[in-house]
Amino acid sequence: MPEIVTAAMLVIGDEILSGRTKDKNIGHLADIMTAIGIDLKEVRIVPDEEDEIVAAVNAVRARYTYVFTTGGIGPTHDDITADSISKAFGVPCEYDAKAFAMLEASYAARGIEYTEARKRMARMPRGADLIDNPVSVAPGFRIGNVHVMAGVPSIFQAMLDNVVPTLKAGTKMLSATVHCPFGEGLIGGPLGDIQKAHPDTIIGSYPKYGDGKFWTELVVRARSQEALDAARADVEAMVAGFASSPG
Repeated sequence: MPEIVTAAMLVIGDEILSGRTKDKNIGHLADIMTAIGIDLKEVRIVPDEEDEIVAAVNAVRARYTYVFTTGGIGPTHDDITADSISKAFGVPCEYDAKAFAMLEASYAARGIEYTEARKRMARMPRGADLIDNPVSVAPGFRIGNVHVMAGVPSIFQAMLDNVVPTLKAGTKMLSATVHCPFGEGLIGGPLGDIQKAHPDTIIGSYPKYGDGKFWTELVVRARSQEALDAARADVEAMVAGFASSPG
């Protein structure tokens, strides 16, 4: 049987919900997860409120293979992700010795004061493992199946590159696209019947409009070539049937 590995993402930050910052990390994570055969099943955007973060983390970490969070691990007072994750796991949030030393050395090398605010970036749940940050040194961390990373896209992407080799990949989803010159209103019923007949596949219907006409792009997805081919054949036969119908 195909191995199904799942993931969820928590985007943490009032700035996302207010529109001040436009998220660029969801699409990147989705692309990477799809490429390595992990199903990104859920994305939540959570405010900078401890109880909300704790509730969200505990909900998704129990349900999915992996959880990825972005945002809230910087030096300011409203960066509360580390504290919230610690509370979710029921462990203290404390300075990690390795992270503390890395940051101290980095600031010293640049002649920058290692302030209390900057030291906050070395705080994480007791027992967490570091996620390397090759861009700005301040690490993310992993505890259980939860990977906690920065919200800045360039840093998030660099951290994710270091996380990916540690993940258990699933069976990759195969896909095939069938062009349909008809609108969803015509094909909706028969397409639903095809989906029921092929429960091991996912059939997506994406309406399009161009040159004054509606048409539909049909995408069949499956984890086995056999299942994909069987469903695609039925979809193609449906389209051909409508094309040859009078009127």
